[in-house]
Amino acid sequence: MMHMAILPSYIKMYENGELKKRVEEAKKHYTDCHLCPHECGVDRTKQGGFCRARHEAIVSSYGPHLGEEEVLVGARGSGTVFFGYCNMRCVYCQNYEISDYGYGRAVSNEELADIMLTVQNVYRCHNINLVTPTHFVPNIVEAVYIAVQKGLRLPIVYNCGGYEKVETLKLLEGIVDIYMPDFKYFDPERGRKYSKVRNYPEMAMAALKEMDRQVGGLKTDDRGVAYRGLLIRHLMLPGGLEDAKKVLDFIKQELSPDCLVNLMDQYYPTHKAQKYEEINRRLRIPEFRRAWVYAQELGLRLA
Repeated sequence: MMHMAILPSYIKMYENGELKKRVEEAKKHYTDCHLCPHECGVDRTKQGGFCRARHEAIVSSYGPHLGEEEVLVGARGSGTVFFGYCNMRCVYCQNYEISDYGYGRAVSNEELADIMLTVQNVYRCHNINLVTPTHFVPNIVEAVYIAVQKGLRLPIVYNCGGYEKVETLKLLEGIVDIYMPDFKYFDPERGRKYSKVRNYPEMAMAALKEMDRQVGGLKTDDRGVAYRGLLIRHLMLPGGLEDAKKVLDFIKQELSPDCLVNLMDQYYPTHKAQKYEEINRRLRIPEFRRAWVYAQELGLRLA
């Protein structure tokens, strides 16, 4: 069977010693953190930066998730590991207790490895889906290194907000099998206003190109379950039709044609969104439909 034969490339990296080198390289960020575009440069053993995270990973929950994209969920679910804190501050975040307040518990990298193995061996999920992982990349890389030695064999999904640094993504090359970034905004002002980040589109576009270079379009096995590639999400905001069109244009013009695109309509005004009149409402069906039709006309592969 095809799906029995596909092994993640981090196994070969472990065998040839490359994975160990990446662990050492990533560890430097514990004391001088430049993992994301905020470039805080803090010693995280002593204090947090913009994301507020320290050197130990915070895990808020883990287990099978059936609400992700069908290509990740399959028959047994996507093995989500939700990390506390975030390198963005989206005013409409639906998981703000986790992302803003860091709800969860600190775990050692050995414990994080055991969580990955539990997701594989006990829950028998199709993948390890790391949700908001950017600020814990050193922990993740070491946890994979430990878990491989104990039999980890599942694809790793990097489920992020799109505000990434190319250098950090290069640390993850060969470790991450499936990249699942958001591409939230094409207008940098929207990124500043709603997520408190500078230069969002510039960073996201460079990041998506790097992800595409590493893994290319989304590939599925004989069960229809993804094992490698790029899946891009865009959560459409109220009044965001023109922005959505520009995001979709970029994907069409700059990335592999078989990337999977999930145009999402589940926005609702939560957390601090009521302070912003223009997004203090649900998405209207006609505005979403117009974005969907536009994506279809571009010939994008839609989830």
